[in-house]
Amino acid sequence: MSSRQISRRDVLRLGAAASGSLGVAWATAGCAPSSGGGAGPLQFWQQYAPAPQQDPNLIAQSQWFLDATRRWADAGERPVDMVYIPAYTDPTNTRLTTAFASGDGPDVFLISPGDFLRYYNGGVLTDLTPYLTQEAIDDFYPDALATRTVDGKIYGLPMEQEPLAIFYDVPAFEEAGLAEGDLPTTWDEMLELGRRLTGGQRAGLVLDTTPSYYQNFTFYPWVWQGGGDVVDPDTQRPAIASDAGVQALGLFRDAVLSGASPRTLPAGGDLVGAFTNGYAAMWQTGVWQVEAMRQNAPDHPYGIFRLPAPAGGESVTVLGGWAWVVNNRGRDPESAARFTVEVMGSVSKASIDAAVQWNGVAKGNVPARRSVTEAIGNSGAFESPVLQQFRDEILPTGRGEPRYPPVIYKAVSNAIQNSMLGGADPRRQADTAQAAIESYLRTYEGGTLL
Repeated sequence: MSSRQISRRDVLRLGAAASGSLGVAWATAGCAPSSGGGAGPLQFWQQYAPAPQQDPNLIAQSQWFLDATRRWADAGERPVDMVYIPAYTDPTNTRLTTAFASGDGPDVFLISPGDFLRYYNGGVLTDLTPYLTQEAIDDFYPDALATRTVDGKIYGLPMEQEPLAIFYDVPAFEEAGLAEGDLPTTWDEMLELGRRLTGGQRAGLVLDTTPSYYQNFTFYPWVWQGGGDVVDPDTQRPAIASDAGVQALGLFRDAVLSGASPRTLPAGGDLVGAFTNGYAAMWQTGVWQVEAMRQNAPDHPYGIFRLPAPAGGESVTVLGGWAWVVNNRGRDPESAARFTVEVMGSVSKASIDAAVQWNGVAKGNVPARRSVTEAIGNSGAFESPVLQQFRDEILPTGRGEPRYPPVIYKAVSNAIQNSMLGGADPRRQADTAQAAIESYLRTYEGGTLL
């Protein structure tokens, strides 16, 4: 996305910025309530509102949050101040974790699944289940809610789903004499096409190269496509050293070694700039780029296709997205929980309409709730053929983003980096990651790994 917009890549890199030791620090230091009760407004930390940038898209997203807090205050409830955190998605920004370490965390805040266990294991998340009706719980897609649930208790309400696909640049395909019928469906076809489309300043196939939670996020579906996993959700044992894990690491290595993929991201990671300036032909990225293209290059032709599958496998993607969570040591956890549920988890018309506005207008994502998907379908907000394809073709192949603590993230990240950019043996890298995860899990205590 453009530098003025919030990209999923930057969002997930935030998770890599805070170390495991910092997580322990705020988990122990944050035992006292933050700021006490008092009569002042609650604080909601996030990266949207009030937006300081003069960007039409960010202004719409900012206004959505401000409208939600205004409706809440107008109903006579305790006011909620939206606190815009500069560089909230910057990988070096530890303001949120530092606030909890000092016992002054926000009352409501946004996190991705990749950071869920950091806060759940720290004991600061409020159980929202008592505030939800069963009808509302059933309205969420299971995969969207599962990674925010522990032992049947819901600790976060997702506001969106963000599946990955392969975006392709139509002019690059046309220059190569390719058409829609040439879109790859297998790994081999994808790499061959990436090599064919690489030349001059153009990269054929862009896979994320920067070590981060986001790179791991883009890596998981390639493991799942072969029937593997990083940690088996049933046994809670490491599984990265399986044939599927080795195969996925091999894919990332072979993409670079074969010349199909670059070692660094074109255009500084900006897909819009890369497509419009001829720097990339295909790029694995997510639904948020649809709005980025609409805002910044509305006339540039592009398309998407499902992540190709390995021989004998099937296409699977990963579903990310932000969730609202409540600090159980905040100023007024009950009011914060009721506010969160009213906006994000009620079956009221106001709640559904708000989610339609967020997913269908302000941001352009795939909803996390069935009622919202239905309402958007009826509203015409998903008139974009690409958004319809995400909803109808990509989403059904999705699986929720894993929630792994920093130690597991790091073990996988090292294996990806060493294989992809170091050309190391994938089997050896998978074995090393397996051993590191195995050692960590021997003494791990916390929420189940999904």
